[in-house]
Amino acid sequence: MARVLLVEDDRTLASGLITLIKNSGFAIDAVRSGEEALEVAEAEPYNLIICDVGLPGMSGFETIRHLRARGATVPVLFLTARHEREDRIQGFDLGGDDYLGKPFDADELLAHIRALVRRSAGSASPLLRVGQLICDFSATSATVADRPLVLPRREWSVLWALASRAGKVVPKDRLLSEVFDYDDPVGSNAVEVYITRLRKKLAPDGPKITSLRGLGYMMDVS
Repeated sequence: MARVLLVEDDRTLASGLITLIKNSGFAIDAVRSGEEALEVAEAEPYNLIICDVGLPGMSGFETIRHLRARGATVPVLFLTARHEREDRIQGFDLGGDDYLGKPFDADELLAHIRALVRRSAGSASPLLRVGQLICDFSATSATVADRPLVLPRREWSVLWALASRAGKVVPKDRLLSEVFDYDDPVGSNAVEVYITRLRKKLAPDGPKITSLRGLGYMMDVS
């Protein structure tokens, strides 16, 4: 569905967030410092960065300032134990898109994540329609002609990646990056397996998924 980079030095908190976010249908990578974040963000196509402000060494604010100076436009959600008005203003002025104070509610965090990812994809609504297919981003669910689809996490991620770009070619590498974390074992035909399963579930009323040799996959809009 989307790939998230978590920048958090607290191992316990990071572990809990990784589990929460992954179980909500997102691919997630995690680093513990601003320096690591800058290196990884330059190499991988993230849809969202969640960055702790109080990082050791290079702070979260400095990390995002450097990221924006490189021209990166990926949405950024700051996490912080600081609640002063000046800190929030500084975070927004340095390129942050959203701000969540610690401690925070898990459901509230997920709502912030979904909203930021939707907006980055150019959609304010959680509902996406392609022909008889309706995808609900907030509920990570989909129906075809009012028939609910049973979709494990990665099938849902592939479906959303294609549906949100319906009528456009999505390269295989892009699908891999949005479905798998960088430490996941990935088979050479992993994407093909999920595409085959989705075609069966979408048939006969849903949109077709076309394979374009050497280019990628496209969900038809006709």
